[in-house]
Amino acid sequence: MTVIASVTAIPVAVPFRRNFTLGSGNVNTKGMTGPVLFVRLETDDGLVGWGEQRALPTWSYETIDTMVAVVRNTLAELVIGLSPLEINAFHSRADAALSPSVSNGMPFARAAVDVALHDLAGKLAGMPVHQLLGGRIHETVPLCSAIGADDPAVMAAQAKESGAYRSYKLKITGDVPLDVARVHAVAEVIGTKPIWLDANQSYSPSRFVQLLDELRDVPNIRCAEQPTKSPDWQGLAAIRARSRLPIAVDEGCFTATDLAKVVHFGAADMVVLKICKSGGIRRCQQTAQVAAAHGIEPLGSGLTDCGVAFAAAIHLFSTMTLELPAELNGPELLADMLVAGLDIRDGVAAVPTAPGLGVTVDEDRLRDLTMDLS
Repeated sequence: MTVIASVTAIPVAVPFRRNFTLGSGNVNTKGMTGPVLFVRLETDDGLVGWGEQRALPTWSYETIDTMVAVVRNTLAELVIGLSPLEINAFHSRADAALSPSVSNGMPFARAAVDVALHDLAGKLAGMPVHQLLGGRIHETVPLCSAIGADDPAVMAAQAKESGAYRSYKLKITGDVPLDVARVHAVAEVIGTKPIWLDANQSYSPSRFVQLLDELRDVPNIRCAEQPTKSPDWQGLAAIRARSRLPIAVDEGCFTATDLAKVVHFGAADMVVLKICKSGGIRRCQQTAQVAAAHGIEPLGSGLTDCGVAFAAAIHLFSTMTLELPAELNGPELLADMLVAGLDIRDGVAAVPTAPGLGVTVDEDRLRDLTMDLS
């Protein structure tokens, strides 16, 4: 039986090509770099699988240092000796070693290993990852353009530049007059295409209701994401009770269990699915199943992923019908996706069909960008 023989954690500094600011602050700066963890699994017969996740502690608590340490010192020994097909066994061992606690234990590091396992499993089985998940129902995944919070004129120019995209996710920051101006500026240049607002925890319930009241004249706003702090499900529920728009939960929902609690509180109409926060592909799929069982509409997103995590998300999202185009902004915001094999045209990504994730990592470029954490 083919088993995993080695695990390599590779911290990489990935260059950005555009500034990007969220409600929680700036996360990308043009010309600068951001830390990303790549995980390389190799079997005893030489088969290689790749995983990847962004380290963004202003969004979730894991840093590149903790992610590397967890993979090298804990997760590696849990996965070595397993077949690439024993993904459930890996997560069972990881749950025992890194208690999920209230929500999820070290999900970004675990997701990087999980994605690499899926890549290996697909290669071992001779099929693309989406077939391991039950098969795609879409051959392509439309993408949503991500417009970071900025001066309204800058945001409008970026929206115009990404005119091939099918919808727009606008970041807002908790300043009602400025956010109103931002939304109006973008709405003027995109016509009737859908707008997806994302506050990234920057609002109180009362101020967010005020914002929505002042945006009544923008008919193509389709939903509003995570206005309140992540643990404030009651505040989210209060907004939902007064909102004319569907309310989406993101930072307030990492797991299927979290979503069950969100449903209990009546806090959301939609849930943002992210492989990174779920701890991997299968667990993100579990959250989607809980959403479907409770009439919660799915939205797809990532965290400025390079090509490996981007491909994983495309495989997953091809197996479901999302309410809006997926917000996977790596192609817009990164100077280098670090893989070959992606087919993205006019804001639409083709689902890879080669075994595994269907992409080839540029290992030479990866070595050039590797970080020294010593």
